[in-house]
Amino acid sequence: MWTRILTVAALGLGVSAGAAQAACTLPEPPPATARPTKPPLPAKPACLEAKGGCPGWEAYSYNDAIKAYNEKAAAFRPLAEAYVKALNAYVKASSDYAQCEVKALQP
Repeated sequence: MWTRILTVAALGLGVSAGAAQAACTLPEPPPATARPTKPPLPAKPACLEAKGGCPGWEAYSYNDAIKAYNEKAAAFRPLAEAYVKALNAYVKASSDYAQCEVKALQP
């Protein structure tokens, strides 16, 4: 008799533990609007590949464009790193969610 009561009590605990475990937290991806936009490289002037090279003004203009790009790239980098961090957190949360679901299915 006691064995049967203990078995029923153990099953009841297992069901309530399984019910509590079934509430797995769904992961949320970072919003697409948080994805930073990589700055475009400036277009190379055709004269860079030419045998005589570029006239001074065109070379200076391209050099200025490269400097501006480097500044934008420097500002982009921490934004990209933060977004990658958020993506990695989402991957971890997805893995945790999957493990929670697996555990909830186990008897």
